[in-house]
Amino acid sequence: MMKLTGHRLSLHLPRRVAELHNRLSRARYFRGHGVHSPFVYAIVREVFMRRELLPGERGLYEALLAAGVPRRRAVQLQNLAIHCGYATFGMNRADADLCIVTRDLPRAETLALVRAAAEGGHTVAMLSPYDGRERQALCAQIVAGHRSTTVDNRAYLLIFNNYLPKQHFRI
Repeated sequence: MMKLTGHRLSLHLPRRVAELHNRLSRARYFRGHGVHSPFVYAIVREVFMRRELLPGERGLYEALLAAGVPRRRAVQLQNLAIHCGYATFGMNRADADLCIVTRDLPRAETLALVRAAAEGGHTVAMLSPYDGRERQALCAQIVAGHRSTTVDNRAYLLIFNNYLPKQHFRI
């Protein structure tokens, strides 16, 4: 094994290559460039790029902070709810306009929730889509089988169940 600055090169190289591939595949969507959907472009500009909360309800923001979601991501999801006009939200439930799926929901229940949200026309936000290989595989399966638009911004995967065509954006 070759050593550079005290680290074993072979242990870190595959992870670094995967990280580089992940960043390069998202480069064209940086700041909304390359997004050919007005709906998703507006989300990038008005939700992902905004650091402060939009005026309006703060219930989702407070619930996400209580669940341990980082402040930046909680602001983004609250702003998404305001921007899209979602009146209700649910944590690990499919009976709200915006359904938040946490990391600790089992695979079978996650798939059932995504299916129920699709039937109800609700949007799903899956937190931590890159938290382990199993979670990545689950998210890839959901994206492959989904009939509408999905947006992956590393911290959560948005699954829209509306009139939009089947598209997948990696922001």
